[in-house]
Amino acid sequence: MSCLALSEQHLLFYELFAGEADRPWLVFLHEGLGSVIQWGSYPQDLCHRTRCPGLVYDRLGHGQSAALIGPRTSRYLHQSALDELPQVLAALIPGQRFVLIGHSDGGSISLIYGAEKPAHLLGIITVAAHVMVDQVTVDGVRRALAAWEAGKLRKGLARYHGEKSEALFQAWAEIWTSTGFRSWSIEDLLPSIEVPLLVLQGRDDQYGTQAQVDAIVTRSGGPATPLLLEGCGHSPHLDFPALTMDLMACFVNRVAR
Repeated sequence: MSCLALSEQHLLFYELFAGEADRPWLVFLHEGLGSVIQWGSYPQDLCHRTRCPGLVYDRLGHGQSAALIGPRTSRYLHQSALDELPQVLAALIPGQRFVLIGHSDGGSISLIYGAEKPAHLLGIITVAAHVMVDQVTVDGVRRALAAWEAGKLRKGLARYHGEKSEALFQAWAEIWTSTGFRSWSIEDLLPSIEVPLLVLQGRDDQYGTQAQVDAIVTRSGGPATPLLLEGCGHSPHLDFPALTMDLMACFVNRVAR
């Protein structure tokens, strides 16, 4: 277990994967209820496939990292993108070229960070990212909340987040179903993103619609490739690991050149 101290109370768990020195780093950002463990072997497998070194970490409140301090606000994704992520990159891979690979919340965080035009960012892969709140998203979170209250999710999340599980789940559900969050959007940031984008989403995503993909592709300032996968839900890399591995590897190899 490797830990990075952002402060005395903010310890982040991370893992690094070896790769060739001339290849860019692949930085993986997990979903809203995710963690390093929930990625499974996918990050390491993609690093091996592309010969790239890799970095994956638990955001604060997730997995083996420290618990959240204080209530989560409607700017929690911006805080992860503009405060936590830059600190992680500066501490662990300073001055290195990299590609961001973000799932769901991690995809949104990647886009927010990409709009800052960081010098060493080569490209972004989003998997089921959100750039606005649509009704499908709210309905999906409400179904998850009902399942939590029925006890169906508690044991599963506890395997990954331990005693932080309830606080993490409630913070996530309360934000996404709150009236005040319905106006949340990062669409205005998309024109500032100049690096290439690979935009993946399942047709049957229970948390998002094609409108998310369309907004990213049409409004981003750089080249963006949309891929909507048939018969696929919120986690394309789990539903179709071989296909998404091929797609991501091709993208990484292209931007690395």
